[in-house]
Parts: sequence; structure tokens; C-alpha cells
Amino acid sequence: QVQLVESGGGLVQPGESLRLSCTVSGSIFGINVMGWYRQAPGKQRELVARITSIGDSNYADSVRGRFTISRFNVGNTATLQMNSLKPEDTAVYSCNAEGSDYALKRFNLWGQGTQVTVSS
Repeated sequence: QVQLVESGGGLVQPGESLRLSCTVSGSIFGINVMGWYRQAPGKQRELVARITSIGDSNYADSVRGRFTISRFNVGNTATLQMNSLKPEDTAVYSCNAEGSDYALKRFNLWGQGTQVTVSS
């Protein structure tokens, strides 16, 4: 069985930083893509950043240059370093991982979500 656990988030002031972490564990054959999405109240969920198994990454225009997604294949962990946070970054952030287990069964996992609030 494959599981995904998120950590991080919290309340910060504008301009401050936070780091989110996401770890996938279990009978993992490989993880193709890991990513972070966010959903603000009254808005649709949007992609924040994603990274492939070979390190190719892409970002939402609104966070490019401020956020950095990193992946550590040993430990199957992805982190999202968020710098220069703005009030409009306030949202519930969720991690997503797509891959296959040792039975070569594909999985698409979502975390429970973690609240990020940027407010003075």
C-alpha cells in the first residue's frame, strides 16, 4: 500500500517564508510526477508547481521566482519552498503524486491538504 503524508504550512506575515514537505511511502516502484496544488476560498484548485522524476519542473505564473519545488528521490519526498509570501497565496495546499507500485499498478495520491495563511 502506498501512502502520502504532507507537513508544513501555517500562519505567516507578508514577505515571510514557509516550506511544505510531501513524502510518499510504501511499495513504490516509481513516482513519475509530484506536485503541489492550492485552493483558495471560492476559487478552483490550481497547480502551483510540479516536478518530474528527472527534475523537470514548471510553475504557475503567480509563483514563479518566489516558490521552488525540489524532489529527493531517495525518500520519495518533494518540498515546496515558498518565499516572499503574499496575502493572495493564502489557500489550502495539497500534494499530489503519480506513479506505480511494485505490482505496476498506477496510483494518483492526494494529501489531506495543509492551510497556508499570509496575513499581517
